[in-house]
Amino acid sequence: MSAKEELREQFVAAFEGADYPVDDPMDLLPALPDGPSTKFSADDVTLTAMDLATNLGDKANFPYDTVDALVDDVISSLEDENYL
Repeated sequence: MSAKEELREQFVAAFEGADYPVDDPMDLLPALPDGPSTKFSADDVTLTAMDLATNLGDKANFPYDTVDALVDDVISSLEDENYL
């Protein structure tokens, strides 16, 4: 499994418990086991939830109605920033 696929699975697992629709990143925090310190790792890539929020930045299209739409944008922003 590629790092992208592994991270996608981790993001879905972490964010699927959020109360959708989510209007901003703060709506996602209750779903994360360690809040903004929650870590996601695959191969040589390790990011915290706070790193994701920073990298997503202006690429975010809040509100998100589904976990898949959110994760698609997170993955896309990580690719744009050359993490993946």
